[in-house]
Amino acid sequence: MKALAITGVNVKRLLRDPSTIFFVFVFPMLLILVIGASFGGGFTPKVGVLDEGGGEFSAAFVAEIDSSEDFEAIAYDDSTVLLEDVERGVVNIGVLIPAGYDETLRSGGEATVEFLGRADPTVLQYRSTIEAVAANQSAIFRAARLVEAEGLTEFDTAVASAQLVASGASGTDVARESAGESLFGEDLGQFDLGAPSNLLLFVFLTSLAGSAALIGTRRLGVSRRMVSTPTSIGQILLGETGGRFAIAMIQGLFIMIGAAVAFEVRWGNLVGAGALLILIALVGAGGGMLMGAIFDNDEQAGSMGVFIGLGLAALGGCMVPLEVFPDTMVTVAHITPHAWGLDGFAELIRRGGDITSIGTELAVLAGFAAALLALGTWRLRAKLTH
Repeated sequence: MKALAITGVNVKRLLRDPSTIFFVFVFPMLLILVIGASFGGGFTPKVGVLDEGGGEFSAAFVAEIDSSEDFEAIAYDDSTVLLEDVERGVVNIGVLIPAGYDETLRSGGEATVEFLGRADPTVLQYRSTIEAVAANQSAIFRAARLVEAEGLTEFDTAVASAQLVASGASGTDVARESAGESLFGEDLGQFDLGAPSNLLLFVFLTSLAGSAALIGTRRLGVSRRMVSTPTSIGQILLGETGGRFAIAMIQGLFIMIGAAVAFEVRWGNLVGAGALLILIALVGAGGGMLMGAIFDNDEQAGSMGVFIGLGLAALGGCMVPLEVFPDTMVTVAHITPHAWGLDGFAELIRRGGDITSIGTELAVLAGFAAALLALGTWRLRAKLTH
């Protein structure tokens, strides 16, 4: 069938371009790795600790930080290096215990622990944990001074007794109960959140930017020569559409299978995930056909495809999760197919849904695909016959 031959030529052109192979196959996997490693589950903040005091009390402060499950403590011996590593993000925060820390506390003075952090909202959470460690140690010292003031024992002995009591105290057990549903779920894998976003981002980006190849076919006269042969307009349109769809499907399947194998991403119900991918690829093919029929300059179409693709991805929730959008922006985001695709994957991956659970998302994506494919083939037919 001639339409299949045209489709095959489009796919071969893709696979023969080394730069395209990098951006279609390699770059999406690298981005999934980077996003998952930086923001995914299993992340333990690193705290750089510099103990200039070198005494018993400062060592106890460091030990309590090191024993905390909230941090991975890294020892430093130079304040300049510690400050540079905080600024560069090698460690998330820094804690500097000054020289003379023990002597200040023994004399009844107030010792200051220096906290180093970037201008980042998450740093406030880390600071509260360090302040809690300082508060625990302060409580021990206050108790020890009270005992010393009563003449019952020396300060160091009172501190040791207070530390022993604090370590063995039952304390207060706070029972926590969540109200409502967690945004992302506790069992969400490290790469599960970023993989669907990147799939949608790159399938649409490649489809829209790939419209330049369709324009190149017209500009070089290939389309005109095909029209002059016994090949019908319908077969040419079907072949070009099939080429756009095949490229989107190849990239989408590669991302889904690669992410599952390399990063253990769980795509949920395979039938539902497959249906979403097919419709996403059809929407991308329709968008590429429409742009390829509207523009006459392949360089302009390529650059505009990247610009529009990134803009729609940002608006649709591929850059920042929809769950943190304000309500108004969530509504606006759903003018894009990206938001509906992300909703579908969220239902499959996070809530264990199946194809029946994403009926609305599939229907909307089918509507996007039908509209874009109809407009794209109509405009391209007009270009080829005039």
